[in-house]
Amino acid sequence: MARETRPGLDAHDHRYCLVAARFNEVYVKRLVEGALASLRQRGAAEDGLEVLWVPGSFELALACRWAAVTGRFDAVLALGVVIRGETEHFRLVAEASSRGLLDVMLETGVPVLNGVLAVHDAEQAAARTGGAVGNRGAEVALAAVQMANLRRELAAR
Repeated sequence: MARETRPGLDAHDHRYCLVAARFNEVYVKRLVEGALASLRQRGAAEDGLEVLWVPGSFELALACRWAAVTGRFDAVLALGVVIRGETEHFRLVAEASSRGLLDVMLETGVPVLNGVLAVHDAEQAAARTGGAVGNRGAEVALAAVQMANLRRELAAR
């Protein structure tokens, strides 16, 4: 029978870096709060949590790389909100951010979770940052815990 691994949701003894975009900060703060609450509920200690603020979602990938290469964190969470305006600029920023975060994760081997919302309007942002649809920050935090546990388990084998 094949060996199967399903990482758990225990955040004890892990360190997490949350990198948050200040652009659309009213919504991003809600993502950060949701992520922190989720990590704490799963056992993360206060001294294992760090939040870094960057100007916008475009800058997330670089700051996530800086955090990842320190070797201090078991996972890095990128949190941002990009709201569509009159042009397609929001799509360019969201796509560049997403690609940059993937590159950082693959280059460093540190889990980098993409919590950047690309939404059409403020109502969608509100719904996904603690409103009717939930809090994407909390969801990303749970994925970060699982990836940190999987990484640790694989390294121990």
